[in-house]
Amino acid sequence: MAYRGSKGWYISELKKAGITKHPIDRKKLESYKTYVIRKIWLTALNGNEKA
Repeated sequence: MAYRGSKGWYISELKKAGITKHPIDRKKLESYKTYVIRKIWLTALNGNEKA
């Protein structure tokens, strides 16, 4: 179990949402730094709120 706000937590939350790769570069999420993963998570969160 990862701490909330850590890289592992963001990755697990994105995988629960069905996102396993970077939306543009199509690389694995694990290869990116935390701030990039957090931006992806925030955009996914905002996208889910609008739907």
